[in-house]
Amino acid sequence: MTTYETMPFHLETERLILRPWSDADAAELRALRAERGEGTSTLEYTRNLIAQLITATETTGIALLPIQRRDEGDFIGYCGLIIGRSTLEEPEIAYELFQRVHGHGYATEAARAVLDAAAATGRERIGATVDAGNAASFRVLEKLGFVRDRVTVEDKGEVVWLTRPLT
Repeated sequence: MTTYETMPFHLETERLILRPWSDADAAELRALRAERGEGTSTLEYTRNLIAQLITATETTGIALLPIQRRDEGDFIGYCGLIIGRSTLEEPEIAYELFQRVHGHGYATEAARAVLDAAAATGRERIGATVDAGNAASFRVLEKLGFVRDRVTVEDKGEVVWLTRPLT
């Protein structure tokens, strides 16, 4: 197995800051997850989820990071690398933003910073998996140079796998 550099855990763009998780993010992450329409988890559950994300970062050297807008200072979602349906050698990019900030290019901007951070680890390729009906995510990934690789079927429906070289 190849050893990779640790991903930077603090990224900045023109409009955004991606940074490590803190317990103070729990209420906002809880609200973001509730926006999916799958119910609202307890604050304790969300704090435990953040603790799991922090532990995973320490173990893997990759991270899913909260996104906040520079000027407003508000939490608007997250973006980063996860193992997900993939591997540590070829992780997936993942992102989710509050609906109120959709359509402003934040997901693309944050994902570009994460791709640069992924390339700095020495990895050669990144993946993404998207539910077949998620047109907005496909637009973001296409802007970033991802191409469709294959489609699989899971309990919730079709999942499209995409890849992008980093070199």
